[in-house]
Amino acid sequence: MLGSPGQFFGELPQDTSYKRPFGFLLISSLFFVGASLTQAHDKPWFMAAILLLNALGMTFITAGVGFMVMGMIRGRREPFPRIFAVCAYSSGVTMLASWIPLFVWITEPWKWTLISIGMVRSCGLSWKQTILVMGISIFIIVLFFWSVMPVILYLRGSVGYPS
Repeated sequence: MLGSPGQFFGELPQDTSYKRPFGFLLISSLFFVGASLTQAHDKPWFMAAILLLNALGMTFITAGVGFMVMGMIRGRREPFPRIFAVCAYSSGVTMLASWIPLFVWITEPWKWTLISIGMVRSCGLSWKQTILVMGISIFIIVLFFWSVMPVILYLRGSVGYPS
């Protein structure tokens, strides 16, 4: 995966299931949470739960949005487990470094690049289709969180978590 992501994604089985990608994602997420907690936090268990839900949930959201956008652009759909596998392996690998402060500026573009390579090599999209799917997906995800931000800030204040 690290040395040759194109080859890795090209060799994904056609009948990919959720088991292996989710297992890899879960192990990477637990490492990410453990490594992230080496920094000081007021409520470490609360922060661990948030980080784990974020690590797992964002992969499902990314795969779901990508699945919908790909279906709209191509007309035919790739199986969701295949798209999830591409997102899970891409996210899992980048989580190994994303716990380091400010590395998000490196790991997020790296993750989206890996997802793009996976879409081309595993799902059969052209680079033009992949760039369109990635651009629309990122736009939808940013728009979603921009819309949800007032609720998150309200809940953050009601839980008593410091600003």
